[in-house]
Amino acid sequence: MPRRAVVIGAGLAGMLAAAVLSDVVDDVVVVDRDDLPEGPEHRRGLPQGRHAHLLMAGGLAAMEELMPGGSIRQRLLAAGAREIPLGHGMVALTPEGWLRRWRYDGPRMLSCTRALLDFTVRSTVLAHTGTVIRKAQAVGLVGDARRVRGVRVATPAAEEVLPADFVVDASGRGTRVVTWLGELGISGVRERGVDAGLVNATRVYRTPAGAEQFPLTMVQADPYAGRPGRSGMVLPIEGDRWMVSLAGSRGGEPPADPDGFLRYALDLPSPLVGRLVSGAEPLTDVHISRSTSNARRYLEKLPRWPEGFVALGDAVATYNPAYGQGMSVAALGARLLRDELRRSGPDAPGLARRVQRGAARPVDAAWAAAVGQDVWYPDSRGARPKAADRLVTAYSRRLTRAATGSYRAAAALWEVTSLRSGPERLLRPDTLLDVLNGPLLPPLSGPPLTPAERKILQELDRTSA
Repeated sequence: MPRRAVVIGAGLAGMLAAAVLSDVVDDVVVVDRDDLPEGPEHRRGLPQGRHAHLLMAGGLAAMEELMPGGSIRQRLLAAGAREIPLGHGMVALTPEGWLRRWRYDGPRMLSCTRALLDFTVRSTVLAHTGTVIRKAQAVGLVGDARRVRGVRVATPAAEEVLPADFVVDASGRGTRVVTWLGELGISGVRERGVDAGLVNATRVYRTPAGAEQFPLTMVQADPYAGRPGRSGMVLPIEGDRWMVSLAGSRGGEPPADPDGFLRYALDLPSPLVGRLVSGAEPLTDVHISRSTSNARRYLEKLPRWPEGFVALGDAVATYNPAYGQGMSVAALGARLLRDELRRSGPDAPGLARRVQRGAARPVDAAWAAAVGQDVWYPDSRGARPKAADRLVTAYSRRLTRAATGSYRAAAALWEVTSLRSGPERLLRPDTLLDVLNGPLLPPLSGPPLTPAERKILQELDRTSA
């Protein structure tokens, strides 16, 4: 009989899982409750979709391996996405000072709207596999504690069962996986949440003439200052546009009105973002989002796990989007699913448990990076810094400080934040030595702009008029 897989959720994690499963089953059905756009447009079910998204090098590498029909990187670049080399394509103020721009590229990340990324992945999977998308609401799993055998879905007309040999929950931040497992007789899922109360405010501008190659510009929040964190970035996106995203933790939230938006940008630890956009033409209103908390479900810790079922992406964990790792973690989870399917096939005993446990490794790394900073904000809810947090934070701050004046330290930091290497990269002897030595060059007194970039900034700056 033909074998079927059902994927819950047509977002990035769901479509990557569909691409993987299409190689090993006869029929892949993706169910999603939203009306999916026919182009690179925002959709209602993605609350963070209008805000800044960066596809890190590790996630991009995983997607390149998974996507059918040729390079997804080339497809995105052809559609207007920008490739940003971390070595010299970014101007960034960290809590420890300005990062230098080096001659060497370092890892590269892609900058574009989430709408373009999702549409490109979805359309590519549909064009090169037999995957079908059905508009329906997943309301439960079919099976028992030993094996999942399908998904119950509801449409306006009726409720029905979609039988399946394999099911992936990629339903995102709003997953009901804990409830669904409980209905199968599997309980005791440990959950944790850490909420810094972050609010995102984003506005899109036309890229000013002559500024097409201006570097991605970022002013990071400082979690360690004992006050609400405030950050901002200007990133180039498709269509000759700049996406300007501001963010503030609880008590320091950015406003939604245009004048307040600009004032907030100018009042960041550096006014660079505000100065840049003060002379740029806005193309949209300010969009606000509050769906930013960190939430973790330790599914891999359960003593029992049903065959034929895996949860991936935001269904396992969501992160403060300021750290830009959610999409890459989803891609790494899908790649692990592919590797296990290739190794033993979809019917192998214990496959689902191995995937669930293996997918937890990149989740753990991203979780540690996000929560390790968010717990320091004064009004963060869900956790306060413990002794281990203080030790890790002290080391990471020393590493970041070293990275402001040492290429080797910066390269180690990029490798881990790009998810090309795990946290163990930071404990290699050469990195420990770099941290011990500290920055080899004196701190920069201002942003490392070239003379041409300074001229662009002066021409755009309306704040001194």
